Amino acid sequence: MKIIFKSLTKRYMVFMPVLLVLVVAQVETYSQLTTSGTFGAAVRLAIPILLAGLGGLYSEKTGVVNIGLEGMMIMGTWFGAWGGYTFGAWQGVFIGMLGGALFGLIHAIATVSFQVDHIVSGVAINILAAGVARFLNVIAYKGVPYASSTASPRIQGDIGIFTMPFLAGGKIGETDTFNLLGSLENLDFFLVSDFAGLLLGFVSNISYLTLFALALVPVSILVLWFTPLGLQMRSVGEYPAGSESLGVNVYLMKYIGVTISGALSGLAGSYLVVAGTGTYLEGQTGGRGFIGLASMLFGNYKPFGVLMGSGLFGFADALQLRSPKAVHGLLIIAAVFLLILTIKTFFEKKYKVSAVSFLLSSALFIWFMNSTTIPNEFVYFTPHITTLIVLSFANQRIKLPEKIGVPYKKGELN
Repeated sequence: MKIIFKSLTKRYMVFMPVLLVLVVAQVETYSQLTTSGTFGAAVRLAIPILLAGLGGLYSEKTGVVNIGLEGMMIMGTWFGAWGGYTFGAWQGVFIGMLGGALFGLIHAIATVSFQVDHIVSGVAINILAAGVARFLNVIAYKGVPYASSTASPRIQGDIGIFTMPFLAGGKIGETDTFNLLGSLENLDFFLVSDFAGLLLGFVSNISYLTLFALALVPVSILVLWFTPLGLQMRSVGEYPAGSESLGVNVYLMKYIGVTISGALSGLAGSYLVVAGTGTYLEGQTGGRGFIGLASMLFGNYKPFGVLMGSGLFGFADALQLRSPKAVHGLLIIAAVFLLILTIKTFFEKKYKVSAVSFLLSSALFIWFMNSTTIPNEFVYFTPHITTLIVLSFANQRIKLPEKIGVPYKKGELN
C-alpha cells in the first residue's frame, strides 16, 4: 500500500489539484471554478507571469541571477505603450521587447563584465526602471490629452483575437460555425461540461499575442535542450571554465541569455498594455516579475513547469476577480491537497514537513466548515497566498545551475 501510494503521488501529484477543483465545482456555489470564463481569464492573467518566468529561465541557465525581471517588465509596459501610441499595437509589442532587452543588457554589463553582485544589480534595475518610466512619461506626453505623469494615452488599433471554428463557434469568412464546446458546457454533465469549459477558455476570444506567448514554451524547450546554442548557454551556467576550454565564448553566452531574459520580460510588460489596458499605467505590473521568478522555481527550471506555475497564479487571480464566493471552495481543495501531501511526506520520513502540512490542512478544514465566505481582504490576496503555499510545499528537488550567481573572469580554471 505504501509503495502504491508513493508511486501514484510521485507521478500524478501535479494533477491532483485539478481533480479536486473538478469535484468541488459540482457544488452550485463553487460552479465558477470550472467555467470557460474563469479559464479564459486565467489564461490572460497567466501570460505575463509565464513570459517573465521564461525570461528568468534563460538568464539563470547561463548562471546569471535575474531578480530585475520586474524592472524589465516595467520598461516593457512603457515602451510598449509608447510604441503602440506612436506606431500601432503590434509595433508596440516589439518596441516593448526592445525596452526590456535594453535593461537586460544593462544587467548583463553590470554582472558579467563588471562583476557586480547579481542581487544588487537586479534591485538597482527594479528601482531604476520605475524612475525612468515616470521620467519618460512626463517628457514623451507633455501636453498630450488624456496623458499624465503616471499614464499614457491609448494605443492605436489592437492585435486581434482568435476563436476556433466549430469548437468554439468561430467564424469561417463571414459565417458563424457551431459552438461544440459551448453546447457541452451548458449541458451540466459531470466532468464533461467541466472539461468543455476548460477547453473553451483556451480556444475562445484568445488574442494572437497569447498564442504567440504559449508557443514560446515548446520553442524554449527546443532552443535550450536541442540546439548547440542552448547547450552552450546551459554549459556556461554549470561549468564556465570547462566551457571556455572547449572554445565556448562564456561572456557572449551570458550576454545572450540575460538579453533574451530582458526581451521576454519586456514582452510580458507590453502584453499588459496591448492585450490588456490599452495604456501605460504606473504600477500596472503589480509584482508580476517577482511572481514570474517564483513560477520559474516552482517549475524547477523547466519551461513546462513554468507554464504550470504561471497557470496556477492566473487561475487564482481570475477566480478572485470573477467569483469571490468561489474562492471559499479553494479552502477545502487546499485542505485535501495538504492532507495528501501529509501522507506522502510521512511515508518519505519527512516528519517535520508532514506535521506542518497536517496542521495547515486541519486549520483550513476547520475554517471551511465554520464559514461560508472569505473576507474580502483575503480574497484579493488569494493569488499571492496560493503561490506562496505551493512554493513552500511543492515537493520538488530544485536543481540550480552549478555556478549560478558566481562571478566569472576569462581564463579562470575553477
